Amino acid sequence: MLKIAITGADGLIGSRIIELLKEKFSFISLSQAVMDITDEDKVNRVIKDINFDIFLHVAAYTNVDRAEVEKEKAWQVNVKGTKNVFEAVFLKKKKFIYISTDFVFDGKKENTPFFEDSLPNPISFYGKTKYEGEKIVGKKAMIIRLSYPYRAYFEQKKDFVRRIIENLKEKKAIRMVKNSLITPTFIDNIVFALEHLLINYSPEIFHLVGKNALSVYEAGLLIAKIFHLPKSLIKETFYKEFHKGKAKRPQYGDIRSKKNDFYPMKTFEEGLILMKKQL
Repeated sequence: MLKIAITGADGLIGSRIIELLKEKFSFISLSQAVMDITDEDKVNRVIKDINFDIFLHVAAYTNVDRAEVEKEKAWQVNVKGTKNVFEAVFLKKKKFIYISTDFVFDGKKENTPFFEDSLPNPISFYGKTKYEGEKIVGKKAMIIRLSYPYRAYFEQKKDFVRRIIENLKEKKAIRMVKNSLITPTFIDNIVFALEHLLINYSPEIFHLVGKNALSVYEAGLLIAKIFHLPKSLIKETFYKEFHKGKAKRPQYGDIRSKKNDFYPMKTFEEGLILMKKQL
């Protein structure tokens, strides 16, 4: 059984990885309490003393808007933290997987999907820190980019789908952007695609993303439809108006994969139906 050391094991994605794959892999959970990734000495001591085959680096600072204000904190976690763990793992000559994001792309052009070999050009500080992490690990590690991950249940952090559901249940109107694209991805799909990559490790870039991109407005209407919530509460707005004063986000985040021929990802509607069954 492969031994996987994992950071961010108690987070939105990391916790689901362990829940779904704990029978197939032996996980060593490295929560912040066990190993603060920004503490280089602690990282070196912990990684030196554990035995693993693959190091899966999921932990990250992910608050896009707050990263513009807490730049030092975001940099310490996403850049320095990644450098610390990668260098310690590299010394042990072990395999490394870095979880990245669609926010490494600018998303400025309509009708321009982003593939694994597309050129990153981040426009937010969060995106810049994640791209710096990609540059640190380079071609010596596997890089997995994700986009708008969501899941059925995780009390500690609401993803965008559950925030919308919560607002609609509370009869709150929501403004949603019509002239933009996102590629939402059901976390269970990510996990089962990741299972294949853990077994068939190769130091290259993979996009593990949902099957289709759609506007945030369309996503809201689909959520309302699948969960039988009032569509009338979803109000259209536009990219420039909605994001004024906030961190820049890719306007056209149509993320695709040239490489994922090993696990069929779901459309957003299919993912929502699966999510609903789990509630």
